[in-house]
Amino acid sequence: MGYRLSKIYTRTGDKGETGLADGRRVGKDHPRIEAIGELDTLNSQLGLLLAELEEAATQCTGLQELIEVLGPCQHRLFDLGGELAMPEYQALQQAEVERLEAVIDRWNDEVGPLENFILPGGSRLIALAHVCRSFARSSERRCQHLNAVEPLRSEGLAYVNRLSDLLFVAARLIAKRQGIAEVLWKAADKP
Repeated sequence: MGYRLSKIYTRTGDKGETGLADGRRVGKDHPRIEAIGELDTLNSQLGLLLAELEEAATQCTGLQELIEVLGPCQHRLFDLGGELAMPEYQALQQAEVERLEAVIDRWNDEVGPLENFILPGGSRLIALAHVCRSFARSSERRCQHLNAVEPLRSEGLAYVNRLSDLLFVAARLIAKRQGIAEVLWKAADKP
């Protein structure tokens, strides 16, 4: 594969616009660019979670499976970003949504039913998984906003939705495999 970028800065965006692969110029606050940016943020946070999982997996072998499942998600998020940058490009397939659903079902069986609301925390890894889940939800909202303006493929919308569910269950699975109690929400005392 040849070089994709020979020069990092082009100065073409200095006035608040950026180019899409189809040649269109749009504002950097356009819903498409907002969605791409939020997916990039999610991908970066997922990279941080994976780096922390790699480190923790040396002490808890049960975390390796999470790395194997979540690692490909970074690539699929990049694919989805590519679809948004190049509207005619189609990379993400329904099989990826189904892959996430199968993992969610398997992991959810292991952690058991949720009996109370939980809060992010308990360990750095659990909290990072919840941060990723939060960014997945934000990415989903940005994609849905764009979808209202310029319809998107259903596979991408479903993928981001399932990814947030996967990350929620991943946080619970990390807690279980690390032997850390989940942080349960406590209602405020009524006066």
